[in-house]
Amino acid sequence: MTVGRRSLLTASLALPFASAAARAAWTRPAGLTPDASIALWPEGHIAPPAGLVEKVVQRSDDPQASDRMLERITRPRLDIFRPAKPNGAAVILAPGGGYRYVVVDKEGYELARWLTVRGVTVYVLFYRLPGDGWANGADVPLADAQRAVRLVRSRARIDGIDPAHVAFGGFSAGGQVATSLLTRFDAKLYDPLDTADTLPARPDALAAIYPVVSMDPAIAHAMSREKLIGADADARREKAYSPERNVRADQPPLWLLHAEDDDVVKVENSARLREATRGIAAPVEAHFFERGGHGFGLMKTAGLPVAIWPELLWNWLASHKLV
Repeated sequence: MTVGRRSLLTASLALPFASAAARAAWTRPAGLTPDASIALWPEGHIAPPAGLVEKVVQRSDDPQASDRMLERITRPRLDIFRPAKPNGAAVILAPGGGYRYVVVDKEGYELARWLTVRGVTVYVLFYRLPGDGWANGADVPLADAQRAVRLVRSRARIDGIDPAHVAFGGFSAGGQVATSLLTRFDAKLYDPLDTADTLPARPDALAAIYPVVSMDPAIAHAMSREKLIGADADARREKAYSPERNVRADQPPLWLLHAEDDDVVKVENSARLREATRGIAAPVEAHFFERGGHGFGLMKTAGLPVAIWPELLWNWLASHKLV
């Protein structure tokens, strides 16, 4: 699919600067329903910890603006959004939630709809949470991410995608899932289960939006760190789960986005990862904006320069011939 720069710019800016009625229509739950949902793991492969019951919580009082989160995930899965005219590209999205929950709409379904309009098949990943009592809890989000990439590639013919055009994107704590995948895509976290697990888990490109990255207490998001590795983790464990300290020459091309005034996840998370990636001469593009705060997604950028971020991401994906 070929889309002109002017039309892309118009599309990316139209929503943030639209009227309140138009923005409400965009977030109406009825317009944000996946086309399909598939389990990550074969039936019976994972057994949820005793007493763990999945729960959807609606955080918005506005019936026209859904803002849901999924807690205590027992069935890790991919919700699939299919475009009317697939261009062969696939994007897997890992929303944030501080490793306490996974956001549904703001960092999942909304961007999925933005991408499907442009021909991309999108998979929103609902990954297991490390603090919910799973065995090897610190590795379950990454295991789910690895499995997601492999499973998407295995569905290439079914979903009309090119298995060599699979990108992965993560927001906030989902950005920690993403950047862990950046450097540990081939870590052996589970035994192969089926033919999908013969396929590579390395994405063809990776984007991290206001990501949690480091477990260094000086810049770490405290809640994510506690949930992932424990508040009293030693230096060895901190390093193992800090992607900026584990960069590698064969990691996928990386795209970073962060606001300088983010008071939840410090911008140093992205800055350190950028510098580490540049230090090994691996490909990286980073965008740092003066204002935007944390968790802006698509809907909280009106009137700010950061509103242009979806087009910047799209142009980067195009520069790597993925869209």
